[in-house]
Amino acid sequence: MPTAWCPDMTAESPESVRTATDGLPEETVSRQVVVVNAAGLHARPADLLAREARKWRSRIELVNDSQRADGKSILELLTLAAESGTRLVVEATGPDAREALEAIGSLFESRFNEHDNDQDS
Repeated sequence: MPTAWCPDMTAESPESVRTATDGLPEETVSRQVVVVNAAGLHARPADLLAREARKWRSRIELVNDSQRADGKSILELLTLAAESGTRLVVEATGPDAREALEAIGSLFESRFNEHDNDQDS
């Protein structure tokens, strides 16, 4: 079974650290996650992800190949059509980016609290 959360967290580049309008630095960090839920990133986990993302000041985006989705929008998350096994990159930009990324990663690690019956596989 693939791992749900890759442990490396990296700032993209020195240019990715910007200053926000309020004078606070905006850092961009990203991590790769793998959708391990048997049904993929369907409505329930997308809703949980969007709710978690909206708790943070940072901009949260999920990337599937060249497609980007606003992590705070359940509809945009669903457009990723992320099936089980899909590798996504989660990017967070803002003053609480690292904390937001950790919280989002925890959702993937916990399989969005879904316990699939994979015994038939």
